[in-house]
Amino acid sequence: MPGSRITALGHYQPERVLTNDELATMVDTNDEWIRRRTGIATRRIAAEDETVADLATAAAAKALAAAGLAPSDIGLITVATCSNRDRCPSTAAQVAARLGLPSPVAFDINNGCAGFCTALALADHSLSAGAARHALVIGAEKMSDVTDWTDRSSCILLGDGAGAAVLSATDKPGVHPVVWGSAPELGPAVRLLDAWQPRFGQDGQTVFRWVTSQLPGLIRDTCAAAGLEPADLAGIVTHQANLRIIEASLRPLGLPEDIVVARDVVDSGNTSAASVPLALSKLVERGELPSGGPVLLIAFGGGLSWAGQVVTAP
Repeated sequence: MPGSRITALGHYQPERVLTNDELATMVDTNDEWIRRRTGIATRRIAAEDETVADLATAAAAKALAAAGLAPSDIGLITVATCSNRDRCPSTAAQVAARLGLPSPVAFDINNGCAGFCTALALADHSLSAGAARHALVIGAEKMSDVTDWTDRSSCILLGDGAGAAVLSATDKPGVHPVVWGSAPELGPAVRLLDAWQPRFGQDGQTVFRWVTSQLPGLIRDTCAAAGLEPADLAGIVTHQANLRIIEASLRPLGLPEDIVVARDVVDSGNTSAASVPLALSKLVERGELPSGGPVLLIAFGGGLSWAGQVVTAP
């Protein structure tokens, strides 16, 4: 098969909703300040005993059911995450065992917030090469585990959740070539330090300047790799880092008003590698994206890495 396409999606978010007003009782902040600077109103926080594998399994089970596939059909499973506590066995291996996948290749990817788009590209390459016929690609994060709840500049941003996609080999490709890379000299701008008790940190202004100056060009390059112009898109799902970043990055493109732009960050906060599949799954579930339409996925994060591709909406 010369390519692959997304055939189904699923997502999961914990029950607990953390509001801006509740955060204001924890650190020196308020609802108006958070909304003005980030656009975020709420975020979801996992229970103490919920793990990254729990979140990933819930999202993956929904995607697998939506695809109408049996566990034995999945030949590859990968989880993009930077917040999992388990080094070995991988989160992917744990999810595979819980879903009853008999013998898939299973591995995790840590490319920060760009992880899902990176994992999607690697799975697409594998299916295109004939290594499997169906794959589960998951982005899952429990960012509350790595949040410094005394730092008002970062604790207001982060949330927990997971999104998953089933990818299937096809003779009509629905995942276009990836555009990816990194700016290693800016690697410390987004970070998790101290691997045994990590805490999220970032240089917010550095990230904002880099993303708003570079993302418009990367979006054009990603569309060009699919033989499209940005105006041809049916939808855009960027990493849900910050509403100000999303809007400032898209403004120079002069996009038509009918293009659907994901703004899940308002309700879910920044869920790192989970943000793109989580937002995409919600848009598809609500019927806001036309089936068969071209959708741009693009993410950026620790490293400072980026990855993106145009996909066909299931």
